[in-house]
Amino acid sequence: MSVQKLQGKVALVSGSGRGIGRAVAVKLASEGARVVVNDLDAEPAKEVVAEIEALGGQAVACVGSVTDPAFADRFVSAAVDNFGGIDIIVNNAGYTWDNVIQKMTDQQWADIVDVHLTAPFRILRAAQPVISAAVKREREAGFVPCRKVVNISSTSGLLGNPGQANYSSAKAGMVGLTKTIAKEWGRYNVTSNAVAYGVINTRLTSVTTEAKTIKVEDRDIKVGVDPAVMDAATKQIALGRAGTVEEAAGAVYLLCSPESSYITGQVLVCGGGL
Repeated sequence: MSVQKLQGKVALVSGSGRGIGRAVAVKLASEGARVVVNDLDAEPAKEVVAEIEALGGQAVACVGSVTDPAFADRFVSAAVDNFGGIDIIVNNAGYTWDNVIQKMTDQQWADIVDVHLTAPFRILRAAQPVISAAVKREREAGFVPCRKVVNISSTSGLLGNPGQANYSSAKAGMVGLTKTIAKEWGRYNVTSNAVAYGVINTRLTSVTTEAKTIKVEDRDIKVGVDPAVMDAATKQIALGRAGTVEEAAGAVYLLCSPESSYITGQVLVCGGGL
């Protein structure tokens, strides 16, 4: 009989209505976690909640933009009000808005830093009082469980990437935030690690020769990768292919599992040997 290693845990997963975030939410739920699902749009979030419930799990949706200054408190409250606390935080929400630096606008820079770095900072800040109060109660009871923070970074943040001064800078900043939280929250028995993704197959990286966009709030953001660019990228990957969202979710799960309780302040590259 399989044992659910996250039974009883409560997980916040931002940007979990689609792609990697969706796979992370479903994976954590399959291991017993109760999940707060988030997406910019209501329908994808509700679909993931329904998917988790169909598998016998528990989930609720917290719809909205992570860049809304009021979002973090709402996200944290959804976990506390529905499930009684917080055990796992996965800061995953984001998108890319690329341009070479001489053509990049202040808006492009600010928006990408906002979603990839400022929003996770706000979520962690909002979660701190909840975690601190819980740990105080648990210490009095004689046992403090290990909680987990997993921040999503990128190989762009570790190596840089042409056309991504904004995204690369934000993802590099995420590494600094991760390591700082590891040092600040170690006293709460919280581990804080980052997963840096390489090339993962999502709607943002789908191979196409057509001009495709997605709607992010009031903007149309270009998505998709030219076949020649993807071919060049995969030639640099030891495994010779892009990763799946399920494989991406597996890396997050590793850092949420009980076996990783003495690993903190680290960056795990999930890139197939890029």
